Amino acid sequence: MCGRLALTTPPDAVRDFFSYTDQPNFPARYNIAPTQPIATVRYEYGKRRFHLLRWGLIPSWVKDPASFTLLINARAETAAEKPSFRAAMRHHRCLIPASGFYEWRRTPEGKQPFWIHPADGEIMAFAGLWDTWCDPDGGDMDSGAILTIGSNRMMSAIHHRMPVILKPDSFETWLDTANVNVREAKKMLRPIEDDYLVATPISNRVNKVVNDDASILEPVELSEKSPQSKQAKSENKTDKNQLDLF
Repeated sequence: MCGRLALTTPPDAVRDFFSYTDQPNFPARYNIAPTQPIATVRYEYGKRRFHLLRWGLIPSWVKDPASFTLLINARAETAAEKPSFRAAMRHHRCLIPASGFYEWRRTPEGKQPFWIHPADGEIMAFAGLWDTWCDPDGGDMDSGAILTIGSNRMMSAIHHRMPVILKPDSFETWLDTANVNVREAKKMLRPIEDDYLVATPISNRVNKVVNDDASILEPVELSEKSPQSKQAKSENKTDKNQLDLF
């Protein structure tokens, strides 16, 4: 799953990576949580456009958002069939810029957070869905969710699911809902290559949403009792060519 992310890449670099026509200026965010605004890129009148929306998709048919389940993630395997995501998969696909995301691994000592980001230090794009909910008074609210898939080998040591990450050569196909049907779009929803991401253990400061600064990315040493630490050491001893998580 994906329940917390960061967008710290400068606005100009984000714009260059996604090639949208807008020129938004936004601050670095290190600890973006559900219900907060997230950046998205979508197709409008043949052009890529930048939009902010609420993280937590509310389908257009919902009568009372307050009593509706918060949908921050959508399973890639079933989104096309689920009532909450079916229409969005057909008509409202988007890209969600992220510099990285956070995931927690269960250990005997508690949950250990990890900062997970591209190995090359660049920005990445999550496959996303969005929809517009209209309240009885006529106000509109755009909201969205991140598509997730079963983890690749690197991520499976931390969590069994991960966001779907799309490469730039897939952006046009994913966003083009007018000409690319759901069946073709689903073929793009698969785990990213094992060596695309790296995971860094960090402190529990990330657990509190109010901690939204660069210091939460500072690495920490894993306990010798940590299963993650033991696994990494074992893989390094047995095969020098194996991926080193840290």
